[in-house]
Amino acid sequence: MSEAGSPAGMMPSTPVVGTGRRHLNPSLFVGGGLVLLVVAMALVSYVWTPYPPMRVLGTEAYQTPNADFWLGTDRFRRDVLSQILVGARTTLYVGVVAVGVAALVGVPLGILAAMSGGWLGQTVMRANDILLAFPALLLAIMFAALYGGSTQVAMIAIGIATIPSFARITRSGALGVMSTDYVTAARAAGHGPFAIALRHVLPNVAGLVIVQASVAFAIAILAEAALAYLGLGTPTGQASWGRMLYEAQSTLRSAPHLVLVPGAAIALAVLGFNLFGDGLRDYLDPKLERR
Repeated sequence: MSEAGSPAGMMPSTPVVGTGRRHLNPSLFVGGGLVLLVVAMALVSYVWTPYPPMRVLGTEAYQTPNADFWLGTDRFRRDVLSQILVGARTTLYVGVVAVGVAALVGVPLGILAAMSGGWLGQTVMRANDILLAFPALLLAIMFAALYGGSTQVAMIAIGIATIPSFARITRSGALGVMSTDYVTAARAAGHGPFAIALRHVLPNVAGLVIVQASVAFAIAILAEAALAYLGLGTPTGQASWGRMLYEAQSTLRSAPHLVLVPGAAIALAVLGFNLFGDGLRDYLDPKLERR
């Protein structure tokens, strides 16, 4: 008989790390509501916009919000609300791809560094530290200078720059899982490293990865908006909140709504994902619950 009365060769189910009474943090609701708002805007843009977002309309430029144009028009006589709705789609697209790239590379590297140890684990983390020295925005600017400014280049660059954060937090969580009794029992039962990583380590670090993904999503939104503002991200002709800020910077005094509207959209999206990540962290790990 093995531990906990299990027959020899039979593995006990993997316990969930960090159990305890859980309370729903208000940040989870507020952040989740803001995130749902951005998602709803993106989904609505697929089926309805007041006007084609990039079409020059036969109306006056710099209109303030009114019954026909709820958020006014820009200097090119385009509808601002339509651009905001389609810009939400671009924002989510960039965030999903950038975070996906970072997680698909960073999580396996973190697990590898934790399970292998020795020179291999040290090599992985030292390479991770070198990449960590390049901020997402700086790396994206370098990629844009080499390959030209585009949404795809911005997504890949932001994703690569975010890999170290996923690798570090995954390694930290995996080291804690590797010291548990059920992993020791799995090794004694003859389970290989791949099986242990898949069945025991990955499920127990999933909460950390989800929280990190929410925070990285906010970073990706800011980076994409900054690149579009600098003219190195989403090109002209595509709706983007950062591109709207870039085009409206010369009209800050005469038409402040053209800056305030996309700026508020970016701020609310970033705030939503940050609050959502904080709420998830407190919910998934009751030890961090604020009293």
